[in-house]
Amino acid sequence: MPNNQRRVFIKNMALLSVMSGVLTSENSLAAGNHADQRQSKPKERDLVFLFQGDSITDGNRTRNDDLNNNTGHGYVFSIASRVGADFPDKNLKFINRGNSGSDINSMADRWQHDTLDNKPDVLSILIGINDSNGYLHGKKESNSVPAYEAAYRRILDQVKASNPDITLVLCEPFTLPYTSVKEQQTAMQTDVMARQDVVKKLAVEYDAIFVSFQDVFNKALERAPEKYWIWDNVHPTVAGHELLTREWLKCVSKRIKFLKKEV
Repeated sequence: MPNNQRRVFIKNMALLSVMSGVLTSENSLAAGNHADQRQSKPKERDLVFLFQGDSITDGNRTRNDDLNNNTGHGYVFSIASRVGADFPDKNLKFINRGNSGSDINSMADRWQHDTLDNKPDVLSILIGINDSNGYLHGKKESNSVPAYEAAYRRILDQVKASNPDITLVLCEPFTLPYTSVKEQQTAMQTDVMARQDVVKKLAVEYDAIFVSFQDVFNKALERAPEKYWIWDNVHPTVAGHELLTREWLKCVSKRIKFLKKEV
């Protein structure tokens, strides 16, 4: 073979070898991406939904195996009844561990037994109004906004360490009456707003679903007075709990797609 033809042959073979390596790498990368997609796709069966919080979540639930009353009579009951009735084939489980009077610290004290031991796939948290009361009226520094944020971070770190794939739903605390005019705000409103900012920030940092309950009630005031929705500035009425249910399902369905049927 003449030298010039030999050089062309060697050059072509080298190019073929490089192209083969590139294609192999691309195929491997594509396969890896598909594997990652399969792993990151959230499961849609056998999900454990666990709700944590204070009396708003508690809803006067029973503390036994009474399946008729163990989700309480508030928004947790409404969510569980709707989703459970529409998707019986998915074998979903709903657990209410809200506890009347809880602040972030007392909830943290029962975190292992009430939360981690139940191995939730979806964890919804609504906490903060008792922290506000404890700080403003009880003068407890352990209920201050910085202490609230620090304790909240600790429990989120624990649950993420226990299950990195968990779906977190962080619901902001709320109150009525409500005003965005700073000069007209009560101390309670100002303090609750600061905790709302904490929850919103944590939702971003921990890749959680953020549920803005305050906005829901602010808009509801255009349709009926505050006592129609929240009878004592803290606890929702039956109609108020329905607003919580609708907003929770709307927000969570953006990540858990089969819940879109409920919206």
